[in-house]
Amino acid sequence: MDEKRILLKHFLAALAYRTQKALRGAPPEFADYRASPQVRTPHELIRHMDSVLGYSRTYFLGGTYQPPILPDFSAAIAHFHEVLTDVARHIDLGTELHGITPEILLQGPFSDAMTHAGQLALLRRLSGSPIPPENFIFADITPENLSPNQPSPSSPDKDWPEKP
Repeated sequence: MDEKRILLKHFLAALAYRTQKALRGAPPEFADYRASPQVRTPHELIRHMDSVLGYSRTYFLGGTYQPPILPDFSAAIAHFHEVLTDVARHIDLGTELHGITPEILLQGPFSDAMTHAGQLALLRRLSGSPIPPENFIFADITPENLSPNQPSPSSPDKDWPEKP
């Protein structure tokens, strides 16, 4: 696998880690938390992240992608990780990209999904259930683990102003 694909796969692992960090320990009502009428809920964000990654997969396979509507937040999270894992599989296999470069894949759909992982973290804070910050340089992020079962922070901040 070339260096660009190695970095793309590592980026997807960081996306899996940061998404699960934002979701870990969230109260059940978090799935439907709406900060404002025009702001997506966490459940809607996960579905959109699924859609963005499914769209990125079309540049490997062709066709179109429409994420399923899953009424259960846990099922939506699991499906997001399935799509993320499948995109990474195509990176591993060396599946040719059509009409896009690795750089544009990163700046477009992959970065879009990462932005939404940050929105999930912000919504945790706004909903009254903030997550502790950490030094991500020390995070145990591995391209082999794209699942919802991500490790706990290696270097969480001991003191943080929003701590409940």
